[in-house]
Amino acid sequence: DFIQLSREMFNIAQKNTLQYIILGMLQDDEKTGYDIKTAFTTEIGEFWQAKHSQIYPELSKLTKKGWIDFQTEIVGTKLEKKVYSLTKTGRMALLEWINEPLTELPTNKDEFVLKLYFIRSIDDQRLPEMIQQQIDLHQKKLEHLEDRKIAVFPDKKIKENYGHYLILMHAIHREEEYLSWLESLTKRA
Repeated sequence: DFIQLSREMFNIAQKNTLQYIILGMLQDDEKTGYDIKTAFTTEIGEFWQAKHSQIYPELSKLTKKGWIDFQTEIVGTKLEKKVYSLTKTGRMALLEWINEPLTELPTNKDEFVLKLYFIRSIDDQRLPEMIQQQIDLHQKKLEHLEDRKIAVFPDKKIKENYGHYLILMHAIHREEEYLSWLESLTKRA
């Protein structure tokens, strides 16, 4: 009964993915709230977004659940910072979430595609500029991702963080495919 109840409670809590992202960030080493926030502008920001206003309340909730703990450190003479670490219970919750099968695909929210949906004519004068803007944006994104691959995985050090490598390669392939699709649109527009 306890195991079934635990799984049911876990499935309800599972909808809050941010909590598991934070647990995952803490699985190898301690981090401050600032470190976690910064990760959303670098590595994790490539595929998931969270704001300061979401992260800090989530850290508080995770602490109350007993999934993370923190120590307060003094920086300089007065500045206090909290350094968070994963608890055993938090590690178990993270592992269970990773092992939980995904039963549906995520919703793709692409404003460009949404705008295209409302274009009624192949002769619409807005199309060439809209498409070119997207080509420029996706080309910059692809260049950024390729630079990250060189920076994060020098000398092909893939085995140390294989999951990160897979995500980065997925993002690179996604941008290449998107660019290919956009290029095909320029031939039609």
